[in-house]
Amino acid sequence: MKILFLAPHPFFVERGTPIAVRQAVTVLCEQGHEVDLLTYHEGAEIEIPGARILRIRPGFGISNVPIGFSAKKLVCDAWLAAAALRQVRQCDYDVVHAVEEAVFIALACRAASKFKVVYDMDSLMPDQIAEKWPAARVLLPPLQWFERQAIRRADLVLPVCQAIADRAAKATAPAKVHLLPDVAFAPDAPDGCEVEDLRALFDSPAPLALYVGNLERYQGIDLLLEAFRQLRPEDACNLAVIGGSPEMVSSYRAKTGGLAIAERIRFLGQRNLDALGTYLAQADILCSPRLKGVNTPMKVYGYMASGRAILATDILSHSQVLDAGCAVLAQPDPQALAEGLRVLIRDVDFRSQLGSNAARKASELYGPSAFAKRLQRAYATLEDSQTERMPGSAAFR
Repeated sequence: MKILFLAPHPFFVERGTPIAVRQAVTVLCEQGHEVDLLTYHEGAEIEIPGARILRIRPGFGISNVPIGFSAKKLVCDAWLAAAALRQVRQCDYDVVHAVEEAVFIALACRAASKFKVVYDMDSLMPDQIAEKWPAARVLLPPLQWFERQAIRRADLVLPVCQAIADRAAKATAPAKVHLLPDVAFAPDAPDGCEVEDLRALFDSPAPLALYVGNLERYQGIDLLLEAFRQLRPEDACNLAVIGGSPEMVSSYRAKTGGLAIAERIRFLGQRNLDALGTYLAQADILCSPRLKGVNTPMKVYGYMASGRAILATDILSHSQVLDAGCAVLAQPDPQALAEGLRVLIRDVDFRSQLGSNAARKASELYGPSAFAKRLQRAYATLEDSQTERMPGSAAFR
């Protein structure tokens, strides 16, 4: 099939949704589909065999489009809509695969051409808006109505986690909803990619905890730091933090500089995602102290694949993938998180058992082959429905 893939964000950048888009487009091309990827003007230029990458040209000096809803993103989405309309008029697409809010662009464009719409549902957008701007809660009912309409009108819905799948299945025929979790991957550093020895960054030897991801408030870095403050001297542990903008890294370095635990904390900033596995392999404990949310962070799958012990907050984002057999799940408060750290710091065998269980689960349920099979099965439903409506097919005999 010929597919127009709408990705309403900078591409390529090393963060969750663009990584998922790259994986999906790569798999679709490997499965014989022809893909045009239409995305923002920002991001690294990469090649995906079999795909053509098209970019908007918004003008107005728009740059550094942030994560989440913003005025810059609204302008870029308007240009994306105009570009998508041009594409569907010029090309005979079988499918428009739309990520997040781009589903509304795809549905609007269907008035100009006949194609199937795939809603790649990475989050519950109305809930995220209400969480970020509490004053917008009054708009939650109409926003959720629009979300339900998008789910109902789409031909296929691909939720990224079970909680989102459950919500989607209430708004449309469950047969149209196909769970498509992110891929568990933790690649070793490629040749020529320098990776520092994380343990060498600390003066005092101790078990090494590692966090990888952005430093936005919802990620719970402040919670993790407070948990470290509650550790007793006999439960010493070092913490390396990878990720975050330069501004956020500087802010946290200043914040922790005067604390008693400063000598055990290192904020490293961003590192090459291609070396993720090499960094994760150095750690004894991998941390995800996220405060709220329903979609499972992509890093959790990478954590699982690494075979290291995981400490995560006991919220739906984590508990729909992790359980007591492959991670320590703690309530999102400093005391509970500190207790989880103590358990893992003291018991090497328990850490090893959790890591092995997590790696096995990641390989069986969330590996690249599992992702490819899920996506192929989902797209097969579009091909089946298309065949049923063709003259001469079994449905017409």
